[in-house]
Amino acid sequence: MAERSFAKEVEKLRLGAGEEFAGEGILAITKALLQCGVGYVGGYQGAPISHLMDVLADAQDILGELGVHFEASASEATATAMLAASVHYPIRGAATFKSTVGTNVASDALANLASGGVTGGALIIVGEDYGEGSSIMQERSHAFAMKSQVWLLDPRPNLPSIVKAVEDGFELSEVSNTPVMLQVRIRCCHVHGHFTAKDNKRPPMSVADALSAPRRDTGRIVLPPASFLHEKEKVAKRWPAAVDFIKSRKINEMFGPDHGSVGIVMQGGMYNSVIRALQRLGLADTYGDTDVPLYVLNAVYPLVDDEFLAFCEGKQAVLVVEEGQPNYIEQAFAAMLHKAGRGTKLVGKEHLPMAGEYTGQVMLDGIGSFLRANAPHLLPGEVRAPNKLGEGVDTADLINVVPGRPPGFCIGCPERPIFAATKLVEQELGKHHIASDIGCHLFSIMPPFELGATTMGYGLGPASASAFNSPEAKRRSISFVGDGGFWHNGLTSSIGNAVFNKNDGVIVIVDNFYSAATGGQDILSSRANNRTKSTKHPIDEAVKGMGVKWLRHIDRTYDVGKMQAALRDALTTEEKGPKVIVASSECMLNRQRREKPPVDKAIKGGDRVVKPKFGVDEDICTGDHACMRLSGCPSLSVKSLDDPLRDDPVAAIDQNCVGCGNCGEVADAAVLCPSFYRADVVHNPGRWDRFLESARRAMIGLLQRRRESRRLMFADA
Repeated sequence: MAERSFAKEVEKLRLGAGEEFAGEGILAITKALLQCGVGYVGGYQGAPISHLMDVLADAQDILGELGVHFEASASEATATAMLAASVHYPIRGAATFKSTVGTNVASDALANLASGGVTGGALIIVGEDYGEGSSIMQERSHAFAMKSQVWLLDPRPNLPSIVKAVEDGFELSEVSNTPVMLQVRIRCCHVHGHFTAKDNKRPPMSVADALSAPRRDTGRIVLPPASFLHEKEKVAKRWPAAVDFIKSRKINEMFGPDHGSVGIVMQGGMYNSVIRALQRLGLADTYGDTDVPLYVLNAVYPLVDDEFLAFCEGKQAVLVVEEGQPNYIEQAFAAMLHKAGRGTKLVGKEHLPMAGEYTGQVMLDGIGSFLRANAPHLLPGEVRAPNKLGEGVDTADLINVVPGRPPGFCIGCPERPIFAATKLVEQELGKHHIASDIGCHLFSIMPPFELGATTMGYGLGPASASAFNSPEAKRRSISFVGDGGFWHNGLTSSIGNAVFNKNDGVIVIVDNFYSAATGGQDILSSRANNRTKSTKHPIDEAVKGMGVKWLRHIDRTYDVGKMQAALRDALTTEEKGPKVIVASSECMLNRQRREKPPVDKAIKGGDRVVKPKFGVDEDICTGDHACMRLSGCPSLSVKSLDDPLRDDPVAAIDQNCVGCGNCGEVADAAVLCPSFYRADVVHNPGRWDRFLESARRAMIGLLQRRRESRRLMFADA
């Protein structure tokens, strides 16, 4: 169950020639694929591209009508390997995934695909996830394009440009027999706009047609001596063909006056931020008309020498706006100017940060600095001096006022009790080396749990603990892997590796029924019915099939005591070999998405509905807050009392509580206190409910009056 349904929006994909398409960037990409006659699409979800996978999944009826095959791939490598269908056959294919982690996983298939080349158009749509808001290491897709000689497009963030980039990408791939990467950042994926649609096209050759007429060309297979010839073909044929196409189609764009003393070169994805900065500097209007010449690289690899040198003609200085490090584009342009003997001054990172996302303020500061240094006459008088528009703003004051907010588990997350149990076991047995993994469970490294020492890649948690498989070790390592990572890479690279090498560590597979961190998509072990995918394949069976002998399955992770006991047994058993615990409970976000709509409908319809809520008895709570140190639930907070004799705030549960019961379970398992209680909230109560409520209130009132009368009696005595 994905976090968002696009069932209504995908109907726009049926629009025909001349009709106006309005919507989000990811919808525009999907529409462009269909207009281009794509034959097959594969991909793996991950921000900022997750919703593109969700759109494709919701559009499978439309894809089927056109004869387009779609797969939610097991990994990014699988998705890229699918593009092999375009090696020998004139079929257009597309793959999509998050970059750069996805590109890392896909790099083997990508390198082979780029070496042999393609006959049909092969487009790889990568969601560039760079900057402070990213969840991954800070790298760029550009390096992979250069390494494997794959052409890289980076369109301006507006729907017509995005659609054109998809069209250009397929044609560029076919003309140069080379796969093409289309880089889209989060603003590009979710920008809203409109464009004039075209009719969808059935692929001239479908994958079914290809199966009926098999083809093979040994010259396209990556095997010596062909692999050496591939390298020669890249340089002598494919590269010139790509450059000619980029020039003839005017894929790169120039804006502003034909002449000027300075100019700005930028990646296409940076265009909106550059124009906004120029607007704030008084050098552009809301329609993009600019007083500063701009050279927009919608194709950032390969670069076109002639275009760049022509742009630099007559200019004293040119600023390169290139997000990220290393500054590949700036280096390439500097080499072009040097070889051509030009005197134009080329600058970039002198005025813009070496690393980090180029936000609006960063762009304003950098472009303002460049213009003040090289063309102050262009600037209005009030902005010629620095720090007039917020430049150089010191964030120290903001940091002192706003406390740091580390990422953490959602309210009711079934993974929280797993790590509470781990902390309790460590109190008994001492600290252990813990290897973490990519996914929601990685939040365990943050307070209040502070567990985990490393994370090496999706599904590689147990693999990253394999070096600690020492026969002299007195303590076992613990490693975690999620169900998404398990099916992505962990089954072989982690579980299979542990079995083969007789690893004696403890492996916890966190099974929340979905690929939850990427948006709640179904996977092999999901327990939901899926009309187009095969689900309900237990992780236990796969683990047994790999040869694991010591296996425990906990089907309700909220039972902290049971989870604690399983971990204790795994860490202390005499049995050798990997000890695997499969800890299963449904992702609370997905559960709420599934359960809340019918419950809300029932309440509005007048049906009786009972919802559990948890609370803390203020009179019993001692205020030691140990419950929070073993929970960290956002709905568990503190509350100050009016009692002058009690200075310490007590625990309190707010209205966001979803009634998972973890706080009470943790308190019980840790032998903390009996202050937690459960209350059932009855919506639309019936007569019997009202009678019971009246009886309870009467009894409570009677007891309260009795206690008060006894207090007064003793006071008088």
